[in-house]
Amino acid sequence: MRRMLSQCSYEYVWVVSSVCDYSEFDFTWHPSEWQRDMLHVFPSDKQKFGDTFYVHVPTFMIKTENISILEWFETLNFVDKYPVPRLPVPVHRHNHDSQVPAVWEYNFQDPVVLFVNDDATTVDKIPTVSLWREKTKTIVPLSSGASSVLVPREAKNHLKKQLYDYPYIDKTQRDTVIDKPLDVVFISNGEPNAETNWAILQESLNVQTNKLSRSDGVNGRAAAYHAAAKASETDWFFAVFAKLKVDSQFNWSWQPDRMQQAKHYIFHATNPINGLTYGHQAIIAYNKRLVLANAGHGLDFTLDDEHEVVPVVSGVADYALTKWSAWRTAFRECIKLCGQQDVESQYRLKKWHTMTGDNPNGQWSVYGAEDAVAYYESCKGNFDELKKSYEWSWLANHALLKRSITADL
Repeated sequence: MRRMLSQCSYEYVWVVSSVCDYSEFDFTWHPSEWQRDMLHVFPSDKQKFGDTFYVHVPTFMIKTENISILEWFETLNFVDKYPVPRLPVPVHRHNHDSQVPAVWEYNFQDPVVLFVNDDATTVDKIPTVSLWREKTKTIVPLSSGASSVLVPREAKNHLKKQLYDYPYIDKTQRDTVIDKPLDVVFISNGEPNAETNWAILQESLNVQTNKLSRSDGVNGRAAAYHAAAKASETDWFFAVFAKLKVDSQFNWSWQPDRMQQAKHYIFHATNPINGLTYGHQAIIAYNKRLVLANAGHGLDFTLDDEHEVVPVVSGVADYALTKWSAWRTAFRECIKLCGQQDVESQYRLKKWHTMTGDNPNGQWSVYGAEDAVAYYESCKGNFDELKKSYEWSWLANHALLKRSITADL
């Protein structure tokens, strides 16, 4: 403003902004005689320090000579009765699951743009972002999952991996809109408690608006996940495995954070056999795109991609209904844990060798853990040999060989 007004030959001027709509503004307004030397500020929508000013130029040039921000002006008059509406914020609707690539690709021509994911609901009221200071030009997520988010032009220069790379973020408007609920897909493969847990899941979702579907009997780990992903119409979906007895209080309105790069989110489940509580058998909020792009080359399908743990218990992993189910579940999980040398994984592996409670099949879970460690050591961690554990027929033969268990396939 100083640079602009230094070239001005008028004593009083209006300073206006290209982001405002003046079609109905009354430029005949003038201050009271005793207010003529003040800086008069007109709000932009609900933004008190707006973008429109009535200025006494000589006074302004003197009083701003030694201040760095306009809010420090000695005599401000906020003319609240005459708000000036902002022009509509440009809306960029895109089909990315995360806001990060959408911002990367966008060519900013305006100071603020609203980025809207295809899963987002309609935004009726858009908050007004103050444009006068760097710290007030904030990224503003409008929902808990940021399916709609206001992004200032400056943020793109900070972007590396996530919108949080930009230092100024206002999270106070996250209840402006409600994100579309994630789809829920129940994945079963002949588990003896599948129908019981399916009924519990339906009851849990009784008053929710999540779309529920079911994927049954798909052979092969990657194929089963792919089938579940194809059944979903949302960019993320809750995968509920048939062995999980869902917690009735689970929050089905939970959302992924679209201000980060796309990833999977792993919740917790309680293991009633050994007392562990972590991601095994828990609900997973899978990113649909990442699932379909993963051919299942690694030992752990979920951990092959970016992921984050959500330390919220989603239910009880009721996997020891038969000897075969207890053994195979423990065997497959412990094969994965054997290959992870961090302290937490080794602690979990040790706990899988123990049992609490009086489940008659709990000991078969312990046997599965023991046999997994023995097999891992016998093949010296060879990946091709370990991957055989994901074939039902191989598992059944190995169980019969090691423990004389007949698989109830």
